[in-house]
Amino acid sequence: DPLPQGEFLADPGQKGVWRRVLGPGIYRLNPYAVDVDVVDAVSIPVGYVGVVTSLSGKPAAEGEFAGPDEKGIRKDILQPGIYYANPKQYKIDVLEIGVNQVSLLGRTGGEVLTKTIQFADDKQQGGFNALAQNMLIQQQAQREDYVEKSSIFKGLTSSMRARSAAPQARQPARPGQRGADVAQEAQSQPNPTVQNTFTLNQFVTFPSRDGFEVSLDMTVEFELLPEKLSGIFRAYGDLPAVVEKALMPQILSISRLKGSAYKVTEFIVGEGREKFQIDLTEALAKALGERGIDVHNALIRHVNVPPDILTPIRDASIAIEQDLTNKEKQNTAKKQADLNTETSLIEQRGAQTVQETLKLTGEIMAAQEREVAQIGAETRKTVAEIESRTAAMRAEKTITLGQAAAESVRLVEGERARGYQIKTAAFGDAEAFTLWEFAGGMNPGLNIQVIHAGEGTLWTDLSKASLGELGGAKILGNRLPAPAGMSARAAAPTILPAPPRPSAPTK
Repeated sequence: DPLPQGEFLADPGQKGVWRRVLGPGIYRLNPYAVDVDVVDAVSIPVGYVGVVTSLSGKPAAEGEFAGPDEKGIRKDILQPGIYYANPKQYKIDVLEIGVNQVSLLGRTGGEVLTKTIQFADDKQQGGFNALAQNMLIQQQAQREDYVEKSSIFKGLTSSMRARSAAPQARQPARPGQRGADVAQEAQSQPNPTVQNTFTLNQFVTFPSRDGFEVSLDMTVEFELLPEKLSGIFRAYGDLPAVVEKALMPQILSISRLKGSAYKVTEFIVGEGREKFQIDLTEALAKALGERGIDVHNALIRHVNVPPDILTPIRDASIAIEQDLTNKEKQNTAKKQADLNTETSLIEQRGAQTVQETLKLTGEIMAAQEREVAQIGAETRKTVAEIESRTAAMRAEKTITLGQAAAESVRLVEGERARGYQIKTAAFGDAEAFTLWEFAGGMNPGLNIQVIHAGEGTLWTDLSKASLGELGGAKILGNRLPAPAGMSARAAAPTILPAPPRPSAPTK
């Protein structure tokens, strides 16, 4: 069936370019029914994203993203990878993500530096790198066309094209050439570092508050946020268009607006330059943030002022700095002198401390020795006192023991003498007691025979005679007076016979 009017993509059963594509693989198709063109897959390298523009369908509403079956820019972006897209149905543009720079160099113009992309040095990724390079070459060609037509750019330089061979579109495999040979040819290509540099012919210049012309060397670091990249591309286009339509107008207008509020001297001396940089960064971040562009920094590298103004200000500033330097040198010399004085004092105090320490040590040692001697003397005195008390106690003990012994002897001997007195009293005559004791103390083995020849007796054998028979009672009676009331015979002691003694030979 023929295509409807206004359609150029064919669905199944229609004549024309197929809407669907054939991915990698083997297909059995009738060569008389279809004609197959082999095109490169879309490879989005790491560090880039793809913005999809639908080329078929009814136009999307003004200011809106294209939906399914609508023509226009779609909201969803493509992440890094390989995509099999119909080039008749979709146009895919790749844009850098990350931090890019716009550098303005006074009156000499400026340049835009894109993020540097380094391809992986991996033989397994050779075919992928080749597809990615082809995609970037197409991007460079589109940007070159835009730069040539733009009034703010002088040209475009790509490090990838400078390092690699002249860009050529990939050709289909030659007849008889195997796929492995194609992959090997792709792997043999170098893996360049890709960075684009756009040269600008615009610069930042404005009159100061006191009427002097000032130009700036500055760098603005910005980033196109991935979640807002589709809207930025729909509003402005590719990166060169974003720089021309969004970045440069805001940089120029805000720089002139903020810079005209400062005097020329404030850009050279004091804190005015730092304050201007802070104000400029905040204003650019606010203005471009509303457009989906994130500004990280706006750095003022140099401020160019007329020489007839710069020279006196610089000389005065140098004189002030020189004066401050001289004052600092004087302060340094004074502090050095103070330091030397303090060092001498410290050394003197150190020596004094050593002497005082030695003196204190000697005093402590003398005091310790004196205390030791005093303790020794007191100890010896205490020992002498203890020994004196011990000697006194020993003497007292000796006296007490002597007295006790004497008293004991006295008591014993006294009692013994008393015993003798009692015994003597019992005998009534000391002589008789003496004779008793004498007789009791004689050797029992002694045998004595006495023949009495007293009055009225004859020769008598004393061993067989008693005292009565011998007339002893009479003798005792004559010597002891009779007690009152008793006759002399009754008072005479009774003579008991002597205890028997063992017989012994008569001597």
